[in-house]
Amino acid sequence: MIDTTGAATPPDTEPALFRWRWAALAVILLGEIMDMLDALVTTIAAPTIRGDLGGSAATIQWLAAGYTLAMAIGLLTGGRLGDLYGRKRMFLIGAAGFTLGSLLCGVAVTPGMLIGARLLQGLAGAMMIPQGLGMMRRMFPPQEMAKAFGAFGPVMGLSSVAGPVLAGWLIDADFFGTGWRMIFLINLPLGLAAVVLGLVFLPSGRDGHGSRLDLVGALLAALGAALVVYPLVQGRELDWPAWMFAMMAASGVVFAVFAWHELRRQRRGGDPLITPSLFRKRGFSGGLAVGLVFFAGMIGFSLTYSLYLQIGLGYSPLKAGLSQIPWSAGTVFGFPAAMAMQKRGRTALQTGAVVMAAGVAGLVLSLQLAGVGVTPWQLAPSLVVTGFGMGLLMAPFFDIVLAAVEPHETGSAGGTLSAIQQLGAALGAAVLGTVFFGLLGGHVATAADRDAPALRASLASAGVAAPDQDRIAAGLRACGHDRATAKDQEKNPAACARLESDVRTAVAAHPQSAGKVVQIVQDSGRHSAKSGFGAAMKITLWIVTGMLGLTFLIAFLLPPRAREDEPDAAAAAAA
Repeated sequence: MIDTTGAATPPDTEPALFRWRWAALAVILLGEIMDMLDALVTTIAAPTIRGDLGGSAATIQWLAAGYTLAMAIGLLTGGRLGDLYGRKRMFLIGAAGFTLGSLLCGVAVTPGMLIGARLLQGLAGAMMIPQGLGMMRRMFPPQEMAKAFGAFGPVMGLSSVAGPVLAGWLIDADFFGTGWRMIFLINLPLGLAAVVLGLVFLPSGRDGHGSRLDLVGALLAALGAALVVYPLVQGRELDWPAWMFAMMAASGVVFAVFAWHELRRQRRGGDPLITPSLFRKRGFSGGLAVGLVFFAGMIGFSLTYSLYLQIGLGYSPLKAGLSQIPWSAGTVFGFPAAMAMQKRGRTALQTGAVVMAAGVAGLVLSLQLAGVGVTPWQLAPSLVVTGFGMGLLMAPFFDIVLAAVEPHETGSAGGTLSAIQQLGAALGAAVLGTVFFGLLGGHVATAADRDAPALRASLASAGVAAPDQDRIAAGLRACGHDRATAKDQEKNPAACARLESDVRTAVAAHPQSAGKVVQIVQDSGRHSAKSGFGAAMKITLWIVTGMLGLTFLIAFLLPPRAREDEPDAAAAAAA
């Protein structure tokens, strides 16, 4: 038996604290829940937040990418802090900081203040999250490890889907007039509970080894990540200047210097930020690649799909959140199925990637067949399949990746794996968000061209002259394009102002038809916008499908099972 300091103790002197290992696991999972909820609630709340505080499309992306980027950067050091100063202490500091960051988010009055508070949340979460895996490795005996790790998959999967539903409900409920702010303020009781329960149930002590922090390595990792994420988020709005591409190229150089620094530090007897020996483990190194691609696809899909429902189809936040319940239901069924397949290890994970890809492809088919009138019920079957596949994939993921990690590598492994997960999420929000918004203008304009003949016919029936019909059709196309690509959504594009003038001119000769003409133009504009959003969403979904296919292929880097020498234990855990 291992005590809280990592030293061996006889069975009869087992620390009493270990009797509460399942309660301690619940506290650790509470921290994971806060992280997953706050990583995803802004996918639903972002349009409402932008409508209240202002900002551009990049603001929406930064609300998600800023949080996950800050966490990815901090997680590398967060795991090492737990090694040096005690995992319980760092978990409690992180939970308290996360709660403070949530409060600042809830009282933010500008987009910059809110994004800054999100960065604080991410950094605090980076101190809290990696400590859980390290404490679990000390609290649980090997025969219970698979079961303990198995709890992560359902909790993270359900939180990732329940977050948007909770956000939609809180925004529409508007408790105490707080609106979207309640999605952050709800963390206050959760954070306080994590601190209080953590003081009682989490194991004290720290590892018997440790050294000074690798601050140079941390700065290099932070710089490399920022150099790639910032251009991906801001590039479209800045019209992709050459220096943006230079930044992304420089990120590769910085990461190469980071790898050289870590190896050099280890050779000189120092304690590197990421233990190089981890990358000699097939399960761990392959798992990092799988996690990066999968979480990028999942978070990117979640963000763009929520934007499509609200901005494209006009759903309220609550309706958009409720529309994703089938995804949650599929996940609920996916995790038990994954546990039944646990002895298959990698096969279960790859099956999940294939099933999830089939579900996303089914969404494309649903959008194609139903068109702009698509309903939540028509999207539900594909979302159930998507969620089921996600459950199959996520349930065995952590056990496979961390099974071969040695006790002295736990802090580095936990921080690195979580950092890759968050970096993938930041990249997903940046890349797929940029692709989605980049496609909108052209597809809205194309939809307006397709709708132009019907628009002219309707205007003619209302008595509008042919020259005026042409001006209105051209103006509606330009207005739709410029509104979809506008950097400041609060300003009315010049093309839309000209369209309004053209409509007034057209109805001047027939004032009795003014209401009908305005309604015709508005209906045509809404139809073109919905068609354009649908076309952009379908292309984005095909990209997500491709990323899931890539996840399937990269998964061959993983070992067939988490523990090659313990097939019976895996079967027992599944039972």
